[in-house]
Amino acid sequence: MDKPARTTGQRVADTRHRLEHDVDAWVATASPEGEPCMVPLSFLWDGATLLFCTAPNNPTTRNIAANGRARVAVGPTRDVVLIECAAQTVPAGGLSQDVLDAFAEKAGFRPGPRYVYLRMTPIWVQAWREANELAGRELPALTRPA
Repeated sequence: MDKPARTTGQRVADTRHRLEHDVDAWVATASPEGEPCMVPLSFLWDGATLLFCTAPNNPTTRNIAANGRARVAVGPTRDVVLIECAAQTVPAGGLSQDVLDAFAEKAGFRPGPRYVYLRMTPIWVQAWREANELAGRELPALTRPA
């Protein structure tokens, strides 16, 4: 923790870089009964939303269909980006071929037609490395206006 805290502008730039270049994230959801589920999934960031892909009947997909919320963590514990998201399921047929190709290129695989995509829009974004960055960890520049 010898390094000084990053400025907000540097955190936003570092977070954008991580979202553009990292391939995988942890996605946490909860069932209507409150049963938690957390899984690693590959993602594509388009500058405003995260796009994930998974099986249509797994708990993550069911939870998002039921309550439309997810929490995403990108990066290691000492350089984390935490994102609270509004989430929705999107069938592969609901996405353009360009988006499907971009997802496949970034993720390193092309999901089959039976898979479903999960589009997540950030509600809030936080980024911090050490305790000296806890203050100011909220990054409103990376969320859409309500």
